[in-house]
Amino acid sequence: MSLGLSNRLNILQQSPLDFEDLTDQTAAAGAAAKWVPSRYTVRASTEDGRLILWNTFSGAMSIFEPEQVQDIKQLLRKPGVKAAPEGLIKYLIDRGYLIKDGTNEFRRFQSVFGQQHYRTDRLELILLSSEDCNFRCQYCYEKFARGTMKPWVREAIKKMVEKRLPSLRSINVAWFGGEPLYGYPAIEDLAPFFHETMERESIFYSSHMTTNGYLLTPEVADKLLAWKVSHYQITVDGPAECHDHSRPTRDGQGTFHQIFENLKSLARRTDEFSVALRVNFDRRNYPEMGRFLELIERDLERDSRFRVNFHAVGRWGGPNDQKLDVCGGEESAQAMKEMEHEARSRGLNIGRGLRDINHLGSGVCYAARPFNFVIGATGKLMKCTIALDTEEHNVVGQITEDGDLLLKEDNLALWTEPAFSTDQKCQKCIVLPICQGLHCPLVRIHDAVSPCMPERLSLKQGLLHTTELNVATAKRKKISAQEQVQ
Repeated sequence: MSLGLSNRLNILQQSPLDFEDLTDQTAAAGAAAKWVPSRYTVRASTEDGRLILWNTFSGAMSIFEPEQVQDIKQLLRKPGVKAAPEGLIKYLIDRGYLIKDGTNEFRRFQSVFGQQHYRTDRLELILLSSEDCNFRCQYCYEKFARGTMKPWVREAIKKMVEKRLPSLRSINVAWFGGEPLYGYPAIEDLAPFFHETMERESIFYSSHMTTNGYLLTPEVADKLLAWKVSHYQITVDGPAECHDHSRPTRDGQGTFHQIFENLKSLARRTDEFSVALRVNFDRRNYPEMGRFLELIERDLERDSRFRVNFHAVGRWGGPNDQKLDVCGGEESAQAMKEMEHEARSRGLNIGRGLRDINHLGSGVCYAARPFNFVIGATGKLMKCTIALDTEEHNVVGQITEDGDLLLKEDNLALWTEPAFSTDQKCQKCIVLPICQGLHCPLVRIHDAVSPCMPERLSLKQGLLHTTELNVATAKRKKISAQEQVQ
């Protein structure tokens, strides 16, 4: 149908731009431009002259051979380079090492942060199925004031989740305590509900449990894994005599043997799960860790589903704080380095490479996210599992019998505010995309300092370790394949 146009264009009926040749504009997209190095790129050099780059915003990691290093360094000089996005230049641009001159990377980060931090389609719950415990660990800070989660609280949680279903795309449920398995009736009530509901509604679901492992018998594991509780943190403080000294039962009995039998039983299963073996160390037990790692290597058979994480014991607010023989800063770092080296040499998974934190927001504390709540046995809403309800500012509300959350907005904002927006140290930090200034809000609240990630203090060393780990893993896979052929 004619629009009534004559040979002369009627600009009220059709845009004159429709008749322009856009070929030149399209070609200009590949024309030379000025590119400058990203503020979020970490560099490290290996002993054999290779260069490793890691961009904490894009997540790219690259290793360049010695013959390439000089060219790469020239291209990543601060003045920048004017060139077309081709060849090596394009490779560096695509991975975020080079950005167009004038790009405001901090503003880019702020945009991504907002999308991630204030999302309403995700829910994370940390449920205290019991606030009591069957252990009395020497360094524990908890008060054991309450037992199993009340039935009315469990029903309220179900109602709250059902109300949120239309807007949810994912939910994570973490079981905590006390000792969560000490409150098994609450788990037996809620865990099947979460699994069945999310499966029915096609909502992504994951579940984690922090347990001392004493009650994680094969029969209990059968049920938990069937309910998709498939990720665990279990603390074992070295060989039997060390562990039993620091982590006895509430009536003073040893616990190592039962826990280790449960671990061996898990290792015999074919299910998909993961276990983080948390090893708390101090001056007393870390010299004995070689014997413990030998035990892990032998009895868990280097099962990659188990990883070993070392943590220095701290004075965390418990009644025995002054009696603890804790390691100092440098001493702790050296001890951890030695233990991790031995664990790697035995082929154990230590789960501490930078590749494990290589995505936006991975260093953010759960307590900082507005979509994460700790729910206590009596329905209190909290943020931090260390402070719990011993600090008033950590109590951010209460769940009602109808499943509504009555929030204390000022307390909630204290934990979830984007602290980097007023912290110049964070704004200038090379790992800001990962920790977002929210690695530990409790440190910022208590001490008014930037809560830096431990990895921030040894980024180059961490890159080198990650490279070594990748090479070692590749070698182990090659050996394994050869063994299968033979």
